[in-house]
Amino acid sequence: MYIKIYFGDKPLFLCDALTPEIEAYRHHEDTVLVDEFSTPAVHTMIHEMEQEKIHAGIFIHPDLEALKQAVFKKFTLIKAAGGLVFNEQEEALFIFRHGKWDLPKGKLDEGESLETCASREVGEETALRNIRVQGLILVTRHTYHEKGRHILKETHWYRMGASGAQQLVPQTEEDITALKWATRAAWPPLMENSYPSVRDVLNEA
Repeated sequence: MYIKIYFGDKPLFLCDALTPEIEAYRHHEDTVLVDEFSTPAVHTMIHEMEQEKIHAGIFIHPDLEALKQAVFKKFTLIKAAGGLVFNEQEEALFIFRHGKWDLPKGKLDEGESLETCASREVGEETALRNIRVQGLILVTRHTYHEKGRHILKETHWYRMGASGAQQLVPQTEEDITALKWATRAAWPPLMENSYPSVRDVLNEA
């Protein structure tokens, strides 16, 4: 098993064994591999992942849950949820924000369930109504800096359905400038100008 955390476009794998996906990164000359579980080792790995030249990181330890807790406590954890929405023609809905194609998502409100958050955020960012949540696709994680804090955002992605001819309205106050329905055949060029976590969602779907 493993947990993947993106530092920009670079993946850090927390794992208890080397899977074929991780092996593909292992032999890259700019991949960092750490197999010593200690507080200094955690600090070293996080520092290395923020270096421009690093390609990927692999942190391996037999107790994956302990490793996860040790790494996660170095960040402020923010939970979020979003959706990969399909219409009746099996087209998926993309949003364009900050120069990238993305999927609608947002932060979890206090007392809110993840499914409710996903549905609410999709509705707010696209003006879609009568959204049906159909099941969890996967959970992605990425880091960023905000006001001096080191943030780890954990996003739960759900497959959703929306029926009927509905008018789409991009939520411009959230810097969304365009919305687009796309068939699976049209996904590749959008994925090239997207985020690695979004590509993971689309590949899993």
